Amino acid sequence: MGCDWNCGLITSAVIGGVLAVLGGILMPVGDMIIQSTIKKISILFFRVRYLAKQNITQHGDNTVSFAQPNGAIFERSLSVGTENDSFTVLNLAVAAAPILYPNSFVQMVLNTFIKKSKSSMFQVRTLKELLWGYQDPFLSLVPYPIDTTVGVFYPYNNTADGFYRVFNGKDDISKVAIIDTYKDKKNLSYWLGYCDMINGTDAASFPPFVEKSRILRFFSSDICRSIYAEFENEINLKGIPMYRFVLPSKAFASPTVNPDNECFCTEKIISKNCTSAGVLDISSCKAKKPVYISLPHFLHASPDVPEPIDGLNPNEEEHRTYLDVEPITGFTLRFAKRLQVNILVKPVKKIDTLSKLKRNYIVPVLWLNETGTIGDEKAEMFRKRVTGKINLLGLVEMVLLTVGLVIFVVSMIAYCVCRSKKIK
Repeated sequence: MGCDWNCGLITSAVIGGVLAVLGGILMPVGDMIIQSTIKKISILFFRVRYLAKQNITQHGDNTVSFAQPNGAIFERSLSVGTENDSFTVLNLAVAAAPILYPNSFVQMVLNTFIKKSKSSMFQVRTLKELLWGYQDPFLSLVPYPIDTTVGVFYPYNNTADGFYRVFNGKDDISKVAIIDTYKDKKNLSYWLGYCDMINGTDAASFPPFVEKSRILRFFSSDICRSIYAEFENEINLKGIPMYRFVLPSKAFASPTVNPDNECFCTEKIISKNCTSAGVLDISSCKAKKPVYISLPHFLHASPDVPEPIDGLNPNEEEHRTYLDVEPITGFTLRFAKRLQVNILVKPVKKIDTLSKLKRNYIVPVLWLNETGTIGDEKAEMFRKRVTGKINLLGLVEMVLLTVGLVIFVVSMIAYCVCRSKKIK
C-alpha cells in the first residue's frame, strides 16, 4: 500500500514536472507556431497602402518583386478648400533655373526669357497646379526640347515607385520584407559610403517579434535615403497592443552632433561647412533640382534655417513621423509621415529677379501629413486571427506551467511527508 501510495505521488510529481516543462516548451514552440502563421499571412503587407502593389512576382531565391503605384484622389469632404483654390507661391522654375544652369552666359539668356514672360520670384497658382503640374510661361519660351511642365510632385499619378525586390522570409523569418534591391540596384547612387545603402524594409512591415530595443530601419524613396525609428512607448490601437517607434532628432542632426550623418552632407556652403541641421539636400536624386527635405516647420533644424521665414511654429507632436507596429507580426498598422518640401533660392547677378537677394534661402513650398491606420473591420479580423490566438496561447502556457508546478510541488511535499512517516 505504502509503495503504491509513494509510487502514485512520484508519478504525480513526474506528471506535474512534465506539464511544467510542456508549458515552458510551448513558449519557444509558440513562437515557431506564430512564425508559421506569419509566413502564411505575410502577403497581407502588399495591401497595407491605399493602392495595391503591382506586378508581384515570386522568385526562386526567396524574394518577391513588385512596383508601388503612385496615385492621389482628392477628398473634398475632408478638405477645407478645393484643388482650385489659389495661393501665392514661390516661382519654382525661376528659382531652379540658375542652379540647374550655372553658366553666366546661359543665365543671361534665361534672364531674357524670364523678363519676356513677365515672370517674377512669386506667382499665383492653384493647389492642383502646384502639386501635379502646370505649363510654365518662362520655360515655354526656351527654344530647346525641355519639359515645360512644373509641379512639386510632377509626374506622379499613373507612375510607380520601384521595382522593389524583398525577401519573403521562407528560409529565414528574420529577413521577411527586408529590401534586397531597389530599381534592380543594391545601392542608390545618390550618396557616398554607407549613406548610399538601402537598409531595412519599405516601412509597411518589419520582421516579426519586434523588441523595444530594436532600431527599425527602412527606406523611403520620398527622401531618397534609408532612415530609422526608435521605440517610444506602448499604445493600444483598437484593442491591439502596439509599439510606437519615432524618428529621433539625431537622424536629422548635423555631422558635428551625429557623425553618422557625415556622408549626407554633400556641399559646404548651404550647410555652413556641415554644421547646419534639419535639412537634407536631395538634388542628387531629383535631376539636380535644388530640392531640400525637412520635417514640417523645420522641426529639429538649426536656428539659422527658419530664421528668415515668418509664420513657422515647429511642434513635436504635430510634425514628427512615427510608426505604430504590432510587435508579434511586425506589421505597421498605423503611421504618420510628415515631410516638408523646400527649394533653395540663391542670389544670381545675371538674373534680375534674383539679383537683389542678399543671401541663400531654403524656402518652404509645402508640408505633408500623410497618415494611415487599420480599418475597424481589418482590426477585428486581426484580433481574431492573430491577437486572440496569441493571447490564448499565452494563457495555455501559463495554465500548464502553473498547474504543473503546483502538482509537482504538492506531490513532492506529500511524498516527503509519507516517507518521513514510514521511517518513523
